[in-house]
Amino acid sequence: MRPNVIVVLTDQQRWDTVGLLTPNLDRMARHGTQATVAITPQPVCAPARAALQTGRYPTTTGVHRNGRVLPPEERTLAHHFGAAGYATGYLGKWHLAGAEPVPEEQRGGYRSWLGANALEHTSDAYRTIVFDEAGDPVLLPGYRSDALVDAAIRFVADHHDEPFFLFLSLLEPHHQNEVDNYPAPDGYEERYQGAWLPPDLAALGGTAHRHLGGYLGQVKRLDEGLGRLLDALRSLGLLEETIVAYTSDHGNHFKTRNAEYKRSCHDASLRVPLALRGPGFDGGGAIARPVSTLDLPPTLLAAAGLPVPEEMQGRSFLPLLRDARADWPEEVFFQVSESEVGRGIRTSRWKYYAVAEDADPWHDPAAGRYREQALYDLESDPYELVNLAGHPSHAGVAAGLRERLARRIAEAEGAAPEIEPAAARPAPHQAMTDPEVRLRGPKPVRIGHQRP
Repeated sequence: MRPNVIVVLTDQQRWDTVGLLTPNLDRMARHGTQATVAITPQPVCAPARAALQTGRYPTTTGVHRNGRVLPPEERTLAHHFGAAGYATGYLGKWHLAGAEPVPEEQRGGYRSWLGANALEHTSDAYRTIVFDEAGDPVLLPGYRSDALVDAAIRFVADHHDEPFFLFLSLLEPHHQNEVDNYPAPDGYEERYQGAWLPPDLAALGGTAHRHLGGYLGQVKRLDEGLGRLLDALRSLGLLEETIVAYTSDHGNHFKTRNAEYKRSCHDASLRVPLALRGPGFDGGGAIARPVSTLDLPPTLLAAAGLPVPEEMQGRSFLPLLRDARADWPEEVFFQVSESEVGRGIRTSRWKYYAVAEDADPWHDPAAGRYREQALYDLESDPYELVNLAGHPSHAGVAAGLRERLARRIAEAEGAAPEIEPAAARPAPHQAMTDPEVRLRGPKPVRIGHQRP
């Protein structure tokens, strides 16, 4: 019997919230499979969501920025699971249509529908408005993420006797746009305000001192909702035959890297939680090699015993569960739009990023020429506070990564661009990185009593 599949997608959740206040997600990761370095293919809503639905890069689907409609010819997870006899349902934020309510032909093939294209504009924390299959507004009672989890539990109960694929798309921990705050449930912001500040936010400022309490309060309630959903599956006798995947579309840098919350090359924007449980994933352990959330659609299809379409640009990471040394790319490729036209790769140790300086970040999906802008050594600088681009000490590393990035762009987009090196500039702590100092070593120091 083929497993049921549920995807739980949060919006704008940082990777380092896992293990902080998420016991249900942590338990799922411990007993199932966790990708410890999961990278979104695009750190902005619509492109990331198009990739999660299709397994194809944003520039391939044409959804390279917000405001673009997923083309009707694009085949989504709903189409593939639906063709295999699954009941398919979508709940929550969509962000891939051109109208509100979302027309039927722009719903990506989902049969059951209770959603909104831009949930942050149709609702607030305690007033959740979504639209049903007929396009009629529906008010869901309760705190917003609770209300959508309740709807997910109803969907599961209604389809318990047939295979189902459910995509639950939550808004939290995204900010409420019109007031620029993070409305947690009553009492939750106070519980977490001042509790913890990630090193990048502590060093760079931004809005975290004002917003992090509400943000973490939202994350806590999300985790409680995940626990309730898993409890419902258990009570219906479906837990052991249901794959549950939990991830986010992108992260949040709290206005430390640009004027808003994402759209940058840094892990704060790119790196997201990714954990799975259920058939094929229980006991899988931790995947330490970097993966892309672009790989999630083919992974879910393969885990359900369905063929992975050739047009998908992601690849199933199931082989990594069986063999940590399985054939797998050393780097994850990502694109950036809206703030700039950028391309980058992320390995276990290095982040390398280039920007098309003359491109229009809103209208141009790609460019023929980029310039190296960022190089981070994630082993010694995991929160990306020291940019090594242009430093002579790392010119060789940059050259190798530059070739790899050009190759990945060509594979994903069909054309190899020119990538210019960054202008040379002195390295930080020059005395420690100067080749002569490294070869010569420090001046010997006598230990013990020394005569004047």
